[in-house]
This record gives sequence, structure tokens and C-alpha cells, in this order.
Amino acid sequence: MFHHSVRLAVLAVTLTMLVIGLIGGVIIGLHPAVTILLVGLIASLSVVLLARDERRDGRTGPQGTFSIVVRFGLVAIATFAVIQLVPYRRDHSNSVITSEPAWATPETRELMVRACFGCHSNEVKWPGWYSSVAPISWAVTRHVVEGRDEVNYSEFGLDGWLDDDTIEVILEGEMPPFSYTVFGLHPEANLADTEVDHFVAGLRNTSGFTEDEDED
Repeated sequence: MFHHSVRLAVLAVTLTMLVIGLIGGVIIGLHPAVTILLVGLIASLSVVLLARDERRDGRTGPQGTFSIVVRFGLVAIATFAVIQLVPYRRDHSNSVITSEPAWATPETRELMVRACFGCHSNEVKWPGWYSSVAPISWAVTRHVVEGRDEVNYSEFGLDGWLDDDTIEVILEGEMPPFSYTVFGLHPEANLADTEVDHFVAGLRNTSGFTEDEDED
């Protein structure tokens, strides 16, 4: 009975920590790799504790291992089900377009749409069903919210604001970010070198985009 209580406690703590780790990683803004590492560490510790408990009961070998895998699988399923109930960042909406740059050429806007509008506009094309399934939905929405906060090309130049970052991050290869195109996601955002050259040239001829002259 005592060992059964220990197992239940371990599973309960694991479930709680997994939920906290997943939600906390998104809220705090941890890099996805860090969040995965945190959750993996919690899961590993739980497996170790369960394995020790199995050995105390004398259940070793394939039977004990299978028991641990089944229990941890149930914890993972329960965790996935619980986080779907968290009312966090499910708003996949687009606000009204109030002000776009006076693009130098149609090609400039086309390249901007391909490479940047996915997070930096009010014309976001939210991905398929997975963008509504936690924890992926949390990360997708966070990226868009942070992107719009940084610069929103659908609300551009309001109050005389000038953009002195876009050209720089494009030239440095920081936009679009690696996480946006990894594993073949959003292939249209991967611009060829010639397209990057045309893109930068167009932005330099578009009112509102400047470059920091102090940068090397």
C-alpha cells in the first residue's frame, strides 16, 4: 500500500511539473529547446523514481520496464489532455489593417509577405489544426504577438515611427528566424540570395525604413 501511494505521488508530481514546465516555458518566453530540456529532465527524474520503486517491490526485468513505460505513457496522455483545458492564447485573430508602407515596388511587398507577414502583420495565415492544440498553440500565438509588438507592417509608421531594424536583421540573416523555417516549415519564407538583394534594395527605397549608421 505504501509503495502504491509513492507511485501515485510520483505520477501526480510529474503531471503537475510537466504542465508547469510547458506553460511556464511559453509564458516566460523560454527558447523551445530549453522548454523541451526542462520537460525532459522532469520526465527522466520521474522514470528513475518509478524504476527504484519497482525494484523495491522486486519487479525487475521486462515486466518492470513495461510497467514504467505504461505508467509514464498514461502521465503523458493525461498531461496532454489537461493542457488543452488551459484558456491560454487561443485568440487567432487579425486586426484591421490601418497603415502599410508605400512599398517601392510590388516585388518588395511580395517578398515582405513571404518572409515576414507570418508574424509581423494583421494578415497572419494561421497554420492548420495544430495551431489550436496546446502546447503548439501557445508557441505559435506567442511568436505572432511578440512579432507584432516588435514591428507590425499592417500598422506601420504611425505617429511618425521609423523602422531602423528590418534591413539590418535581413542582412544579418535573422529574419525570418530559424525556428520559423526549421523542418521545412514555411518554405516560401526562405529567400534566395538574389531575392534578399532585391528585397533590401526595395526596402531602402521605401519610405519609413532606415538603417543605423552607427552599425558596422
